[in-house]
Amino acid sequence: MAKSKKNGVDRRGFLKGAAAGAAAGAAALVAPPLVEAAGAQQAPPQRPAAVPPSAAQLAAETELLSADGHAMTVENAGSDFMVDVFKSMGIEYIASNPGSSFRGLQESFITYGGNRSPEWLTCMHEESSIAIADGYFRVAGKPMIAMAHGTVGLQHASMNIYNAFVARNPVIIVLGNALDANARRPGVEWNHSVQDCAAMVRDYIKWDDTPISLPHFAESAVRAYKIGMTVPMGPVVLVADGDLQENAAKDRSKLRIPKLTLTSPPVGDPVAVAEVARLLVAAENPLILSGRTVRTEQGMKLMVELAETLQAPVQGGGRNMPNRHPLAGGGSVASADVILGLQVDDLWGATHEFRDQQERSYQTITKAGAKIISISSNDLYIKSNYQDFQRFTEVDMALAADAEATLPSLIEACKRLITADRRRALDERGKKIAAANVQALARARTEATYAWDASPISTTRMSVELYNAVKGKDWALIGGGGSRLWNIEKFYQTPGGGGAAAVGSGLPISVGAALAHKKFGRICVGIQQDGDLMYAPGALWTAAHHRIPMLLVMHNNRAYHQEVMHLQRMASRRQRGIGNAQIGCVITDPNVDYAQLAKSMGLYGAGPITDPKDLAPALKIAVERVEKGEPALIDVVTQPR
Repeated sequence: MAKSKKNGVDRRGFLKGAAAGAAAGAAALVAPPLVEAAGAQQAPPQRPAAVPPSAAQLAAETELLSADGHAMTVENAGSDFMVDVFKSMGIEYIASNPGSSFRGLQESFITYGGNRSPEWLTCMHEESSIAIADGYFRVAGKPMIAMAHGTVGLQHASMNIYNAFVARNPVIIVLGNALDANARRPGVEWNHSVQDCAAMVRDYIKWDDTPISLPHFAESAVRAYKIGMTVPMGPVVLVADGDLQENAAKDRSKLRIPKLTLTSPPVGDPVAVAEVARLLVAAENPLILSGRTVRTEQGMKLMVELAETLQAPVQGGGRNMPNRHPLAGGGSVASADVILGLQVDDLWGATHEFRDQQERSYQTITKAGAKIISISSNDLYIKSNYQDFQRFTEVDMALAADAEATLPSLIEACKRLITADRRRALDERGKKIAAANVQALARARTEATYAWDASPISTTRMSVELYNAVKGKDWALIGGGGSRLWNIEKFYQTPGGGGAAAVGSGLPISVGAALAHKKFGRICVGIQQDGDLMYAPGALWTAAHHRIPMLLVMHNNRAYHQEVMHLQRMASRRQRGIGNAQIGCVITDPNVDYAQLAKSMGLYGAGPITDPKDLAPALKIAVERVEKGEPALIDVVTQPR
């Protein structure tokens, strides 16, 4: 990148002039005072006379001021080169709450880099910074940067770093730090500095480094991007030392940025894939369990092709299959003779029944003799401390590979084995599955009418009314919401799942997802939980400040209701009655006015809505505001679940 143009007034020349002016001013102050003529305006009191400095002293002071002037300016700052490194990788955004430990980098991003590609997003909390980057990746399919300040910023960010790690979503986390004790500013900077900056999150990131030179930084930044995007993906940490940011690069001509080449995801072994295909084609009741399989639009098409090739049901919501497809849903673990798990995080939980009683018990729900097959990249990368790897599952075949990347070879292997007679049998099975799914959709529509006119408003009516408000438009879900009653047929219409159920992550993930949709002009909508929003409501301000259009509909049940149910279970188990179960779990007295909260941060807000007849008109107005480029929030007081 070419050097930025110099300002109209040269900073170094200005400081030299200021130094000379200061020296001249000092000489003038010690000159003999002028005698005022009688009757003239009285002069202000004069300072006591001082001994005039010698010429040598004046020269020495001028030299010191000039030296300070030079020390206060720098050309070719190290952080300018760091910005060039990030620009080379096509990173579009940075999410950050400001912090002095990366002041050099921030100034370079917004001035030297022109605050474009990447653009700086102002966040109110480091948790939000990470989650916005997480949500952005879920839609854009590429990472963005989230910055955090020293020890305290990383401590704030840690919860949503773990959430992104469990979801296997890459976030490039850049930490500011002052490693050299001799260069640290006294006081707070010592409290915010650390010997090993990434240590506190190393158990739930994929890789980290602390570069000590600019060539080292360039190589590590490119490596971080590459590692974060290699399946299984995950967040990475890069520490940017304060001196490395703020000191000058001695010779920019000797610095280079390595070429970024992403790693192709691993594909299942051909021999093993052929055996999987043989089992699936021969099965009478195969079942496909799909977890975080689909990462791209092409992946969704491949999943549909596999299901149609086998005429087998696919369980697993989100972006794995269009939810109105005849083979989406249906089937059961209990009746399946071959179960194919594709990138399923908890295959044990899917194949067992667990009873949360005083004496916990479980039993398998699979058919005797059923074959269980796993194709997953999870086996390629497991850490020991955090238990997100779930319980060990006994399977008949395990392919350590990326599920989406393996789909083409699996589909072709299945097609080669299907004879004309077998095709007729598979098609008959597919018709039965499709008929069962039609009946299931009819039941869902009937069940949606239950409590349709209730107040507080039923969660089903809230979801259906939201869908009715956007179904004729180019819409995308950015958070909660969606059901069998929504027609989800495009890859981008859901943000993908996964994560550690981190409360407080939902709102900023929605903001990040809406940010990625913004350039396509899509109507972004989501159902936002009240307790989650209260963790970090400042993400609303970020959406308003950066003109990120989105519509959030509050699922405002005025409680952390899942925790209410846990306490009810404990009280019932102990035969104490459930009358106290709401203590410590409800969000009442006072009730939060989320519409006013949203308005205070620059969003369009309406509600609280308690009468279901008022919901559709309110949503219509809110959608119109979003279409004009505004973020909006509708507060809906709802049934608990």
